[in-house]
Parts: sequence; structure tokens; C-alpha cells
Amino acid sequence: MIGKVIVAGLLLFAPPDLGGSTGTGYQDGRTAGVRLENSQIVITGTGLTGKSDGYRIKRPCWYEPGNNAADMLSSQQGVRDHWFRYTKNPTEEKYQEFLKQFQDKIGKEGRWWAPAYNGADPDGQSCWSELEPFVWVPPGTTPPAGITIAELVEIARAALTVPEPKVELNPDAKSYVNLPTWVWLSGIGETTRSVTATLPGVMSATVTATLEDIRIDAGTTADRAEVKEECGPGGKPYAKGAAFTCGVRYLRASIDQPRDAYVLTVTSVWPIEVEGDVVPFAYDPVEVGVTRDVPVGEVQSTVRKTG
Repeated sequence: MIGKVIVAGLLLFAPPDLGGSTGTGYQDGRTAGVRLENSQIVITGTGLTGKSDGYRIKRPCWYEPGNNAADMLSSQQGVRDHWFRYTKNPTEEKYQEFLKQFQDKIGKEGRWWAPAYNGADPDGQSCWSELEPFVWVPPGTTPPAGITIAELVEIARAALTVPEPKVELNPDAKSYVNLPTWVWLSGIGETTRSVTATLPGVMSATVTATLEDIRIDAGTTADRAEVKEECGPGGKPYAKGAAFTCGVRYLRASIDQPRDAYVLTVTSVWPIEVEGDVVPFAYDPVEVGVTRDVPVGEVQSTVRKTG
């Protein structure tokens, strides 16, 4: 963790002193709700490599427990050169006065807490800069703005992603009026995804998303399409002789539509649960929509006269 110290009105950054990990809850190139900065929180799980819905934690900065009194004193003694380099009119007397706040805590129970923030939030860094650089906290207590189990749940939720699947159809290239178009998803993999946010040695929170259903939007009005949504997780692949319960039966051709096709949208729905003995949380499901053009033609028939 990078600690910050204020010396004579000047902000300095101490070298790493807590050995924590920075957690990033999304792939490169994804927009997501959490990027932990100056934090010890570790984010792990199977739900870190999919598509985020952009959920953001409510508070963009907070305090986390850090060094005990002796380790904090040692770390601040280690920034002596920085202190003298960046402090206006530095003297040994001023430096010793700076160290006294840490020396006074030696032998006392408690820890120094330091600020961290969500770098994915545009207000994260400014929120962090308004916090005190370090706060002494007695054992068994949490300072104002200190990290709580509720906020750890929020961080896990913000880091949660689900797969972005591919829409499969039968018929695949083109459908026809009154012909059942079967719909299902591929590329999902495991239908349960979880993320755990852990403050090592302090507390941990896990959120889990489970694929429950898909929702189908035919891309047109009810007089032009009949939608069947008894799909279950992932939809129903075409099977010869099986009942048609998941898909669309288009009732009119798509020749009058842009690109001569209906835009079919299939949304996977992932309800969320919070694991463990924590205060109740209720989150909306994670929903990921995928679109696909469906050209629909008329079935041509030829009538022959017989003499």
C-alpha cells in the first residue's frame, strides 16, 4: 500500500509499508465499477473476466486498517530523505516533531488506518484527498468513513461480471413467416459466477450471480411476432420433434425493416446473492443483452392448374 503523509502542509508519499494488493475487478477495455487504489483489499473469483454492468460502490473513498504503532513509526522513519527534500526549511527539530505523533502510540493497542479509493469513480481521488493521511484507531472500533463489511460487499458487487454470450438461432441464416425460430445462447460456460473481496486478516465478502433465465425481444410489435419465453437458463437449442417453447415465430416478413431484418435482442438474467452472515442486501440482477439481425422472408408457393 502507498501511504500518504502531510509534512508542514506538503503531501508526501511513503514507500510501500503494508504489503497489500490492489484489486481490479474487470478486464482491460471494460467499463466497470471498481478499480482499487492504495488499497489492501484483494479481489478474487470466477466472475472477474466477463462483462460488467457498470455498478459502482456508493462511497468512492474510505479508511482501511494498516500498521501497528511500531511498524508505522518505522515506515515514517524510512521517509526521512523525502521529508527533508520536500519540506520547506526542514530542520532536524521539525522532523522529530513530525515523528512524535507516531512515537506517542508505541506500546498502545490499536492500528493506524489509511485512506483508499475507487479509481473507477471520477470522484474517487478527490474524495481520498479530503481524508486524513492516517488515523489512530483503538482495537474493536471503526473510524468514521472506515471500511465496513457492507462496503466490502459493495466492492465485490461492483467487481462482478458475467459472460457476454453469443445468440444461436435455428434456422440460422434466414427465417420465414410462421416458421419457429429457436433461440439459445452459447459461450456462457459456468452458469454461476462469484467474486470475493477480502481485507486480509480482517473480513471477507462474497457475491454470487447465477444464470436463471433469458428474456427475448423480437425487435418488433406483437402483431408481427409471437415470442415464447419458457427458456430456462441459456435458452433451448433446436431438437427435432421437441416442443417449441423458446424463441420467436415471426408473422410478417422483414422486407420493410432497416437492413431487411428484425433486430432480435436476447438478455441473460443473473440474480445476485450475498453469501455469509452479513446484513441483508438486495441487488437487481446483472443483465447482459446481445443483439442479432433476423431476416424473415415469405414462403413462396406455386399453384398449378390441372386439366
